[in-house]
Amino acid sequence: MATGVILHTHYDLQHNSTTTIQFLPLILALIVQLVGFTVEAWPRGSTRVQRLSGAPEYDKANIFSRLVMYFFKPVVSIGIRRSLTAEDTANLLSAGSRTQPGYQKLSARWDAALQKRARNPRDQRPPSLFWTVMRTQLVALLPIIFCRIMIALLSYALPVLLSQLLDYLQDRETKPQSYGIFLACSMFLVALFVALLYTYNRYLMFLVNVETKAALISMIYRKSLRLSPGSRMKSTTGEITNHMAVDAEQWNEGMVFLSSWVSIPVEIGIALFLLHRFLGWSMIAGFLGMVLLLPLQGLQARVFESMQSRKLAAMDQRIRLTTEVLAGIKIVKIYGWESAFLQRILSIRNQELAALKMIGVLQAFMSIIFISSSLIISLITFGVFALWGGPDFTPGTLTPQVVFVSMTLFAMLRNPIASLSEATTSTISLIVGTRRVQEFLLREEIREEDVIRFRNVPKNPQDPVIFIKDASFTWSDPISPSLTETSIENEERQPLISYEQDQLTLETHATLESLELSIRNGSLTAIVGRVGQGKSSLLSAIIGEMYKLQGRIQVSGRIAYAPQQSWIMNATLRDNILFGNEYNQERYQHILLACGLEPDLAILPAGDMTEIGERGINLSGGQKQRVSLARAAYDDADIYLLDDPLSAVDAHVDRHLWDHLLGPTGLLRNKARVLVTHGIQHLREVDWIVMLKDGLIVEQGDYRELMKDKKMFYQLIKEYATARRPSLSNRRKSSSAILPPQDSPTTGEPKPGSDSGDTYHSNAAGSTLLVPDTHESDSVSFTLSEATDISDQEAAETATPNLEIDSPATTVRDDTKKDTKAELIAAEKMKEGQVDANIFLVYMKALRYRNAVMMWILFILAQVCLVGTSLWLKYWIKRTQESQELINNKSDNISDDFTDPPSVELFLGVYAFLTFLYVLLYVLVSWLTFAQARIRASELLHRNFLTKIMRLPMSFFDTTPLGRVLNRFSSDFVSIDDRLPNKFFDANYFLVTVAGTFMLIIYTAPQFLVVLPFLLAAYYAIQVCFLRISQVVTRMYSVSKSPVYQHFNESLNGVSTIRAMAVQERFIEANGERMDRMANSFMGSMTAKRWVEVQLRLLSTFVLLFAALFAVLGRERLDPSLVGLTISFAMSITEEITSLVRIGCDFQNHLVAVERVIEYTDMKTEAPEHTNVVLPPNWPNQGHIRFRNYSTRYREGLDLVIKNISLEILPAQKIGIVGRTGAGKSSLTLALFRIIEAASSPSPSPSSGLVGVGGSGVTIDMRDEGEEEEGEDGGSIEIDGIDISTVGLEDLRKHLAIIPQDPILFAGTIRENLDPFQDLPDQQLWEALARSHLKPLISSLPGQLNFHVSQNGENFSVGQRSLICLARALLRKSKILILDEATAAVDVETDELIQKTIRDEFKDRTVLTIAHRIKTVMDSDKILVLERGRVEEFEKPEVLLARKGESLFFKLAEQAGEI
Repeated sequence: MATGVILHTHYDLQHNSTTTIQFLPLILALIVQLVGFTVEAWPRGSTRVQRLSGAPEYDKANIFSRLVMYFFKPVVSIGIRRSLTAEDTANLLSAGSRTQPGYQKLSARWDAALQKRARNPRDQRPPSLFWTVMRTQLVALLPIIFCRIMIALLSYALPVLLSQLLDYLQDRETKPQSYGIFLACSMFLVALFVALLYTYNRYLMFLVNVETKAALISMIYRKSLRLSPGSRMKSTTGEITNHMAVDAEQWNEGMVFLSSWVSIPVEIGIALFLLHRFLGWSMIAGFLGMVLLLPLQGLQARVFESMQSRKLAAMDQRIRLTTEVLAGIKIVKIYGWESAFLQRILSIRNQELAALKMIGVLQAFMSIIFISSSLIISLITFGVFALWGGPDFTPGTLTPQVVFVSMTLFAMLRNPIASLSEATTSTISLIVGTRRVQEFLLREEIREEDVIRFRNVPKNPQDPVIFIKDASFTWSDPISPSLTETSIENEERQPLISYEQDQLTLETHATLESLELSIRNGSLTAIVGRVGQGKSSLLSAIIGEMYKLQGRIQVSGRIAYAPQQSWIMNATLRDNILFGNEYNQERYQHILLACGLEPDLAILPAGDMTEIGERGINLSGGQKQRVSLARAAYDDADIYLLDDPLSAVDAHVDRHLWDHLLGPTGLLRNKARVLVTHGIQHLREVDWIVMLKDGLIVEQGDYRELMKDKKMFYQLIKEYATARRPSLSNRRKSSSAILPPQDSPTTGEPKPGSDSGDTYHSNAAGSTLLVPDTHESDSVSFTLSEATDISDQEAAETATPNLEIDSPATTVRDDTKKDTKAELIAAEKMKEGQVDANIFLVYMKALRYRNAVMMWILFILAQVCLVGTSLWLKYWIKRTQESQELINNKSDNISDDFTDPPSVELFLGVYAFLTFLYVLLYVLVSWLTFAQARIRASELLHRNFLTKIMRLPMSFFDTTPLGRVLNRFSSDFVSIDDRLPNKFFDANYFLVTVAGTFMLIIYTAPQFLVVLPFLLAAYYAIQVCFLRISQVVTRMYSVSKSPVYQHFNESLNGVSTIRAMAVQERFIEANGERMDRMANSFMGSMTAKRWVEVQLRLLSTFVLLFAALFAVLGRERLDPSLVGLTISFAMSITEEITSLVRIGCDFQNHLVAVERVIEYTDMKTEAPEHTNVVLPPNWPNQGHIRFRNYSTRYREGLDLVIKNISLEILPAQKIGIVGRTGAGKSSLTLALFRIIEAASSPSPSPSSGLVGVGGSGVTIDMRDEGEEEEGEDGGSIEIDGIDISTVGLEDLRKHLAIIPQDPILFAGTIRENLDPFQDLPDQQLWEALARSHLKPLISSLPGQLNFHVSQNGENFSVGQRSLICLARALLRKSKILILDEATAAVDVETDELIQKTIRDEFKDRTVLTIAHRIKTVMDSDKILVLERGRVEEFEKPEVLLARKGESLFFKLAEQAGEI
């Protein structure tokens, strides 16, 4: 309205002569604007409602507060007094920039774009995510673009004012001094307004940036939960993480560069227009010079895009492989493969750095165009003007006004031209990154329509809850008709079918074919079959994880899913079981009872509130499986899909789970249960049996029918069934045979030969807890001792379950006191204070000191050349003016030599020499920085960091989330590779430039020395204050990213469970909360930068004011050309000083990335990989193992888990290792590989309450403060007479063979998985595959040994992975083989094949076997029974069985039905 009044006033000026009427509307308009500004700028927070408002600080701030960043002042005040915390900066993110609203806006636009393409099938072009983002943010971009244009217009008002000021200085006699002061103050006010507008505009841009980034990450996360099987194989966890950590991160500064494409043409246009005013048509020469440089701009864009794509592709591959290696680091260490994987990762890193080096060379070459172009253009323009710029193409006259105003314009022109380079590279990076996200978002999603779902179970009990009719399923994309590159990738990554199949055409073959299956509510269905026959695939098909080729599948009711490889979250044990459901103590109690988890809770320091590490690192395999079962059971679903949940538990635990949870009398007896199993002992009690072979249902029916038919199932039972299991009533009567937890140490040590350690103390024999009953609808009672008299054989190998139970261990209270020592994963530490100077020296050393010194020298020489061109121009003007004055005042006695004008050739020659020397120096320093020093620093820091990480002990990985380490490998190294070198380069450039400017100003106006100390003090104070705040908020931002990465990885690993149990929304909400915390930390960092920018720009405008005032006040004695030069530099100093302090602080903030990397490289590593000990040829050539008083612990200061073991294992002996909870079985095998070392220092006592869990290396301290233990001699382990502690770790581990419990494969070829060092010929690989019964399968695959193994070996079944691990062991040809429950995941038939192979192939080798199936170790030469970390029994099995009740081994064999 006010603008309309003003326009109307101007219109009236032309039609009315009454001045009162002319000015009245204008005055009224000004009053209206003033009142409006006053109302808007009125301080907020004065009312009670405003004070109590929880709105973000930015949303509550008025326009004045936003312009000067005053709303951030409370944070600054706190930061000056003390170190900031997350609570201090918790409310900085604007409500509109949070994840949910940003996602809703962008997702709606993206969905509309997809629908538009779907409506036009002829248009095959995919919708552009980049332009979708731009359209979404159009409203927010309009004020940003308007501000950019206003800044450009006002900035170029300064040269006009400078022109007037220089004109005044030359014609000072006709104009008063007050006019000069007015001009100086005008320049100050214009610069002040530009400073405020510039800072506020950048803040608006970052609000848009953070909203866009959060929305993109949310879309990536949601998409990752909807990917189809084919898409999941294409998008590995590392690649998806890179989309979030690298591609979406490009939007952190996206709008800054995108909006510059509007301001750059405006700025260049204004500069050329003003240059035309001063230089006339000569500026056309400079303009043509600019035009000639544009094709090189296009060339740079194409080359840079290509290099950037190569770099990002290599980074994807590096992050993927690094993620896999770190996730399977225990296997890598046990096999001694660190150096092999180190070289593979470094090889990929070299490809990444090669692309980065090419980008550096390109940057150096293009600096000629974009950094030096203003100087080159000024040379061309001034040259043409000096030669032909006057009237009628006569030489032009160079006056101070013409030269220094033009110089100012050229200097201002340097910014948009230089911005072209940065804007081009950043925009290309942004477009490339957004295109990669776009490709991911366009990938195929899971087809929900493949499975017909109903929310409720059928009312008619005869109707099935799962109905499959003539259905076929596959893992590979059925749409791909030919073997294109994509289809080959899909087929290679699909889960494999049975290796008994002849040459398969994988792209057309169904993994499951022509299935007919009907499952009723309340029934228990068992799925059986050999390894790789499709059992797990059947469950995946039911939950919709496979492609349906034909047929019908219908599911009625909610599903609970327990996968074969348990998925455990990094949360408390209770949270893992509740899984987001409401806590019901009674139900929760029943679940713990049924899953046999109470003995585990008894040994945990905080019970069910104990934190479980990432991937369940502090739980054993059996514990993880039971927690997974408990989660499914607590969900109270209608259908339970259980993928081999009994494979990881011992016989007595198996029996307990069957009786109380899964079987006919279990808690889930009224639910539909589909149980995949390799065991055959429970098949007699199930309602329906389905047998799979080659993806076909070859038999199904109840147990009696299948046995009566005497087909494949009958043969399986007859060949592999053990002694008949006792009936349910007999099992109830013999419950005392179940191994109980041991007594508390307070009861004293058990007497030799007594069974006191096996007695369970209950508060009363008849104490009961209600669980479901077979005779009533929901409950049955059984005694507490019956329910809890179990012990998980493979639970906490380091545990000391010595607890006397004087009250029911099953009681779970809401007020459980959390022991702080139960927190396994500590919060990520954040350093305080400034970045240490040593970190800077580390980076300088990485760059190489010589390179750094050369860079500084080149910068100084370049600045000398730049200032030299200006001084040469000043000198030339002065000579020209003196010559002109002499000509005007020429007398006869003055020689012509004094009056001749200076040589134009000399002027242009020197000017050109200085210009080209500056260009050359700048190219050299750019090349040295970006193509040499940067590459060396990035390579060195990454190599050292990766090498150190690979050499850290397992205790580090047990207690450090994977996301925390990946954060450093991704985000921190992006800073080290790209941002840190750029900030280092810019900081040095501006440092030298500002120093040169100050020296020039002081030379021109010595009075400036009076002001300079105060200015420097103010700059220093602002920098110190800013650093105190910015480094804290930068660290907060770095730390806030780790939970996002961790949650991403965790969700991707458990995506099948998340989808099956329909909890996507809860995980999306959790992701949004983490994203908002990260975005708030980012805005804290950005707000701190904007705050300091305001202070610096305000301060720098005073430099301009003082320089102009000194020129006006000293006009009588100052040379106008020198004044023009000084003010020209002073006008540029505002941007330069602001940039110097801001970039200098940014450089220190980005040093936080180096600090975080160095943090891990300073940690203590394992023992050396190689030592001076010379091993005999073919060591060990006998396989003779001797333990001499051996003791070990998982980490210094923790309890002993193996205590004074002394035993001898003779060459070629077969030893079976058994024991119960905390016995030390896995610890013994880890000790052989020196994953844990012998104890040789004072340590806590055996009864001190340190609890280790699951053979994982994680021990939780339960000791009271002050408890200590006397020192222990760690003893030694000898193999063939050599103490293994003297042998290098790689030398030791490469000479031992193991088949681990968790068969892990890595992405790569089968050859690389068998022989990562590429040492063995193909013939040996094929022999090993043949002996491990894999040759028919591998030979049928495309590429055979070069067949691509997908991430985590997902295109092989778990059983097939175990067989590949067997092939690895066969290739080792070691005299010592350890089997760590190696056959837990295979069927009995395959187990028998493996055992036969071991007996035949390893008959002359020493074999140590830990097994759940007692049958596996019954034919061992000796049985080693461990108890509390000590040897309880070590004898032949027949001797131990003869002792009957006195032998622990006898009890185990009796429970397993072997006797």
